[in-house]
Amino acid sequence: MIKTSLCNLLGIEYPVLQGGMAWVADAKLAAAVSEGGGLGIIGAGSSPAEYVREQIRLARTLTKKPFGVNIMLLSPFADDVAVAAAEEKVDVVTTGAGNPAQYMERWLSAGIKVIPVVASSAMAKLAERLGASAVIAEGGESGGHVGELTTMTLVPLVCDATDLPVIAAGGIGDGRGAAAAFMLGACGIQMGTRFLAAAECSIHRNYKEKILKANDLSTIVTGRRRGHPVRSLKTPFSRNYLKAEYSNITDEELEEMGVGALRLAVQEGDLEKGCFLSGQIAAMVSKEQPAAEIIREVVEGAERVLKEKCQWVK
Repeated sequence: MIKTSLCNLLGIEYPVLQGGMAWVADAKLAAAVSEGGGLGIIGAGSSPAEYVREQIRLARTLTKKPFGVNIMLLSPFADDVAVAAAEEKVDVVTTGAGNPAQYMERWLSAGIKVIPVVASSAMAKLAERLGASAVIAEGGESGGHVGELTTMTLVPLVCDATDLPVIAAGGIGDGRGAAAAFMLGACGIQMGTRFLAAAECSIHRNYKEKILKANDLSTIVTGRRRGHPVRSLKTPFSRNYLKAEYSNITDEELEEMGVGALRLAVQEGDLEKGCFLSGQIAAMVSKEQPAAEIIREVVEGAERVLKEKCQWVK
């Protein structure tokens, strides 16, 4: 079975991280991923610190294995969540949508391994200077907030730019994608969309069914007008939002359109007003299965691909 330096760094069996998806990645999913040998991540999103503390403590009743918390730095509660993560001494903090510099000393002093999500080689170099333990190079194929570079381009650039361990994310949903990530220089992978179909993922059934039925043309990117592109499934909401971006609507009105849309998708399965975040690999997700089974399937698949394709070179 594939083992990399990331396994030793994080104390995990397989070099697989679960994405910290807002409103989706709760204690139950994170614990299931950690129990399955990967690193489960609780998604703080825009939740207050009290909720994040509850999820951390709940996860500790469900697993004794390492897990982490993802902190979205644009959240109005980011300061309080950063404090909560340090006080709870979580094993790992991953960060997104911002620069974690102001929180690094607190987290490092608490013995936390910090792994920022980066969308460029410059961000990776900054993370290394700040004392990060690794970086997640996430390409634009991913769901949620996305950058402009694809995973195929971003991962080797980041690997060349830093000596930190690099975790590849974006467009990875099976063994072939994982094998490609390893060949590009990554020592681990992060998957988000694939875990939306995990049996332990508590999203609304409507959300899960839309993922299972998605094809290769099912996603759309909105939010470029305001500088924060987001990939989601094509729905009445996403189509209306994209149309509004190119109208005379003000930025304030545009922002108001998106308030609560993700929650409506995750918790209520609202097919009209909900924003169903998804990466492009939704087209590859065809069944619901336990998180542990997903991890083993992907890692074993990567191992088979690497063994078979290496025979090409004599």
